[in-house]
Amino acid sequence: MSTAKSEPLAARISRELSDRIVTGRIEAGARLRQDHIAEEFGTSHVPVREAFRRLESQGLVRSEPRRGVRVAGFTHDEVREVAEMRAALEALALRNAAPHLTNAILDEAEEATRAGDRARDVQSWEEANRTFHRLILEPCGMPRLLRAIDDLHTASSRFLFSGWRAEWETPTDRDHRSILTALRAGDSDRAASLLAHHVGWIGKSAYRNKRG
Repeated sequence: MSTAKSEPLAARISRELSDRIVTGRIEAGARLRQDHIAEEFGTSHVPVREAFRRLESQGLVRSEPRRGVRVAGFTHDEVREVAEMRAALEALALRNAAPHLTNAILDEAEEATRAGDRARDVQSWEEANRTFHRLILEPCGMPRLLRAIDDLHTASSRFLFSGWRAEWETPTDRDHRSILTALRAGDSDRAASLLAHHVGWIGKSAYRNKRG
């Protein structure tokens, strides 16, 4: 994903560390050392501390007294909580976005679903999946809600990577197509209900795959 050249350094550090944590390149329990990260990014400790605060607000790291900052693990209860929160918030966003969804946006969302069908690995699939969700939710015009959803989606992505890292089989996303069918028909309530069910299923599936 391209980023603006003016992106604050703390934001870039948190984004890159988030990507490493979500994809499992930095595992749960690993310590994040301020001095090492500051050296890697050629900066002082100040933006690194800001990045750590951002990661902690996303639930990706935990600050422990006298032990520094470590990558957080997650439990079944946390997976369920994230799935239920996403289901509620994304349904709310979609109901507000629906009146502003154009055929062009829905066509883009359909192409994102096709890209997911063609995915060769979990990372490519998740990129397509996130694109689909962003396309149909962004027109809601509620930036605070969208930021909360984005943080929850980051946590959800981590669960998916953890569960499917070893063995990957591309899912056929019938849910996305059903949501698009409802939106094209002007049935925003059905679309929101389908989306909530879809997000809840992702949470359960991710934990089942992790346990398996």
